Amino acid sequence: MEGDKEMNLGIFRQFTDRILKGKEKNLGKRGEDIAENYLKKRGYKILARNFRIKGGEVDIIAEKDGEVVFVEVKTRSSEEFMPVIEAVDFHKRKRIRKAAEVFLLAKGLYAKPCRFDVITIVVSGRKVLSFDHIRNVQI
Repeated sequence: MEGDKEMNLGIFRQFTDRILKGKEKNLGKRGEDIAENYLKKRGYKILARNFRIKGGEVDIIAEKDGEVVFVEVKTRSSEEFMPVIEAVDFHKRKRIRKAAEVFLLAKGLYAKPCRFDVITIVVSGRKVLSFDHIRNVQI
């Protein structure tokens, strides 16, 4: 597991400077840009970003190997307050699930297999301090 995190960090070194330079971008948008680039490099096809409905949102919706993947991206500048993954609480998961169901119905993809992933990113200035892609999260 530790080697996988190091490999994930290595993939981002080339993107970090370009993406994290933009002072006009907020932290969440920068994290989503990093996550999208990571997913594309891993062979995911991006279907949508920031899919919103009343009462729900999914940051990134992608597809890989015939599976629809709903990705929540959590970006923080520190983990001092709480671990980043803990920001995806019960209420957030419920909103993600609701948006995912609407997306699948609207796009005629309801019969396709799907999963929910969380990508957590901790940045300091222009540096990515940690990056973790947690697959198949219980939603």
